This record gives sequence, structure tokens and C-alpha cells, in this order.
Amino acid sequence: MKIKKRLFELNLPAGKSAFLWGPRKVGKTYWISHSLKNAAVIDLLKTDTLAEYVSRPALLRERYQNHKPGLIVIDEVQKAPRLLDEVHWLIENKGLSFLLTGSSARKLRRGQANLLGGRAWRKTMVPLSFIEVTDFALEKVMISGLLPPHYLSANPVEELRAYVADYLKEEIIAEALIQNIPAFSEFLRVAAITSSELINYVNIARETGVSHKVIRTYFDILEDTYLGFRVPPWKKSKNRRMITTEKFYLFDVGVANYLARRQPLLGSPEFGKSFEHYILMELKAYQAYRNPDMPITFWRTSTGREVDFILGEKELAIEIKGSSRVHEGDIRSLQALIEDGPIKKRCLVCMEKQPRNLTNNIQILPWQMFIEQLWNDELL
Repeated sequence: MKIKKRLFELNLPAGKSAFLWGPRKVGKTYWISHSLKNAAVIDLLKTDTLAEYVSRPALLRERYQNHKPGLIVIDEVQKAPRLLDEVHWLIENKGLSFLLTGSSARKLRRGQANLLGGRAWRKTMVPLSFIEVTDFALEKVMISGLLPPHYLSANPVEELRAYVADYLKEEIIAEALIQNIPAFSEFLRVAAITSSELINYVNIARETGVSHKVIRTYFDILEDTYLGFRVPPWKKSKNRRMITTEKFYLFDVGVANYLARRQPLLGSPEFGKSFEHYILMELKAYQAYRNPDMPITFWRTSTGREVDFILGEKELAIEIKGSSRVHEGDIRSLQALIEDGPIKKRCLVCMEKQPRNLTNNIQILPWQMFIEQLWNDELL
């Protein structure tokens, strides 16, 4: 197994700055060291460097106001929010360019940090995609996930155990985002089990032992630290009463399965759920790197008809089945969607080996072919 060149590209014009967000271990620091060899890097994960800049943010201005043309990288900028005032001054008065990386925007927003008021672009790095690795093994991905060190590890379960213990719990707690450690730990487990399902704040609160208001805050924390995201429902139906509740997914299928204690064997219900999650990860990668303004929604009626994902303004409807044989009943929701107004393309992504076309222009696509067509811009 080997990682090819990452899909992420900065493409930052001279004189511009950017934030680069993404969860820990997604590959931001590795990408910087291999792609920005001439940049000046300030690594706030180094305790001595962090201590300097936290105690005297003006050091940034004193050291870099005469910096020659080139990018200045501040890694994990959320650890020293006051530096952003100095960054603002250097951008405005010295025309310097910065790349500001981080794994949590929450601390900056809650501390009313200077987010540069439109002076910096927003970029996101996500876990690996199918087309970024060689010898892609789907069943392995269901266990390891697609964070680079986990996917490449000979013992991904140990890597996941350390990641959950050292980051998902301790670091979030260390940043004073939460105080009730047992409740948050249980929340992570329940959030993983219910990942891909409609969010039921009351039921999750009952399982976790805290109020539904606290549960909403926990979900917000996962989104602000790039550890999960909500998928909104399609709400513009003219003919049907639609569900208005969101779904939630953790950011990585391996982390979700580890937390939920799932072993998604091929053909099992757990595999089907994980397969849907994985395909969504590909859609999120495509959104992050190619089409950041593309909405991803799902279509679900009050009577239970559901299409897993809709991309754009009804440009592509996607149903996902983790089975090697698609049956007539598997396309009923896609057919029902047709009655709800025009949609450009409809496809069912599955484990079949060959593509085929059904009535009403519904395509059956093997998952590898779907991903290749997605990244080749043949679907949208």
C-alpha cells in the first residue's frame, strides 16, 4: 500500500492568505513539509514555540515584518488565538501571506478571535480518497478508515485505540470544550452507533445521561473540530411531506466502526451501513477539493421513502447498497423521487461487477466506477 500525491491543492495567489482546517492526522503537516518546502513554518505543537507566542504575540510582528516574499505557515493556530491580530496587521501593513492550519475552529470562535474578516480563504483537508492510494482494499478500509497513518499501519486497531484515547477525548477535554468526561465518552459511542441515522437528540440524551441541550452542544463540538458533520434533508418537495431532521456522520468510517465496536463483514447489515458511510466520504472529499459550494442532502418522505444522497440542486441522486446483486425493490425510492420533479441523473452504487441501465434512466454502477466517474467530472 502506498499513498499517491494528495488531491488537496492550495493554489494561493501571491499576496493572499488561507486557513487550512481538518482533523488531526489527516495529513496537513505532512503535506506542508512536502509541498511548501520554502515556507517559513511556525509549529505551535512544539511546547517551547507555543509558550513564546502565547506569552508575547508581538514576537510574530517583530520577527516577520521584514520577511521576504513567501508563505508563512502557522501550524495549529487555534492554540494561540491572539496571534491572529498580529497576522491581520502583517497582512494589511506588510502584504505578507499566511497559511493558518488548525484542527478546531471552535476555540477561535468562542474566544472571539480575529478570523481576518474575509482576508483569508477557507480550505479543508479530509481523509484519503480511493484515487489517492494504491492497492485500495475496501474491507480493510472498513476497519482502518482512511486517516493516512491508520490506513498504512500493520495494526490499525491499535492506532485507532490511541487516536480515540489521546485525541477524541483528552485533547478535546484539554481545550476546555467539555467537562463531563464519562458522558462525552458515552456520547461518542452512541454517536458512532447512530451515525448515518436521523438525529434523535432526546434518545441520545437518554442513552448518555445528559440533557438534549448538552447533546446538541456535543454535536456542535464534533463539527467544530472536524470530527463529524450533519447532512441536511432536501426540503423543496412540491408533492410530498418531507422529513426535516438532519443526519449525522463521523468524519472517518474506521473511527466510527471502532467507536461503535462494529465488525462490518461483507454481506452483513453493518457492512451496508459502513459502505454508505464510505461513499459519503468520497463525496465529501470531492466537495472539499473540487466543488466546495455543492450541497449534499438526502431525500426522505414522512412515509419512509429515502434516497441516500442528492448532489447539487437535484443534479445527481445516489442510492447506495452494499450488496453484489441489486433487486427491483432497491430502486423504488429512486423511482419515487422522479415523481417529485426533474432530476438530471439517478444512480445506484453497489458491489456489482458491471454497470447496467434500468428503466427511467437509472444507472447501476459498481462502486469503483462510480468514484472514478465522480472524480473525472462525468457525473456532475
